[in-house]
Amino acid sequence: MDTTLIRVRVHDQLRALNLKHAEKNVDGLCEDAAQRQSGYTEFLSRVLDEELVRRLDQGTQMRLKLSHFPFQKTLEQFDFGFQPSLDQRQVEELATLSFVAEGRNVLFLGPPGVGKTHLAVALGMKACLAGYGVYYISGHELARRLVASLADDTLEKEFLALTRCKVLIIDEFGYLPFERQQATLMFQLIARRYERLATIVTTNKGFAQWGEVFGGDQAIASAILDRLLHHAAVINIRGASYRLKDHQHALGLAPEDPGRGQTKNGGSNIN
Repeated sequence: MDTTLIRVRVHDQLRALNLKHAEKNVDGLCEDAAQRQSGYTEFLSRVLDEELVRRLDQGTQMRLKLSHFPFQKTLEQFDFGFQPSLDQRQVEELATLSFVAEGRNVLFLGPPGVGKTHLAVALGMKACLAGYGVYYISGHELARRLVASLADDTLEKEFLALTRCKVLIIDEFGYLPFERQQATLMFQLIARRYERLATIVTTNKGFAQWGEVFGGDQAIASAILDRLLHHAAVINIRGASYRLKDHQHALGLAPEDPGRGQTKNGGSNIN
């Protein structure tokens, strides 16, 4: 068969299969394969790789968009030197995402400004790049949405949406106290994700204060803690605030520890 006709047919077949990126690059791959005298299997693998890489890129961008991250930051941008209490090796182990595959939880504890949200988002971005669905939401907004969905009879739909994502990040958990109805709905969500799906929580409240967080209902607090902590990595960050450090620099004041470096990304949006 004429070579030109074969190429036309290949283009038609790739378009029919909706392999648009492979179809765009197949001529160049054919020429390269001829020069290298590569075998049929190697050539086919390269054609499919072209399409796969393109689709992975598009999928990653879509997952990042659907995650609703407040910002995009990586572990490489985190200044571990500024937080000496933080075990960098433990965080790097979490970055392997074994906790996601095993449905385990991660809890970041510490005062405002120490980098809890940065670390949670960075792990979430790692999960997005690895192909996992991730969703970020503040604890206050999550409680509000659950109550609203109960009121308009869409609670089950809301639960289903929040249990489709492989990783749920609940930021600033307990920053504002929950009302009893909010606490009960929060427990139901945590129970549905328990031992199946990974949940990352950031909070500035010690576990002994969680009874207050849930409106004095110690039973609800204990039930939620029991499920969150059963299979969990707990990381307590005891350090200075990046934001306070930045304010000190802006005002020309000496930082608490002049030997500690700046965050690589300026320290903004860190909690």
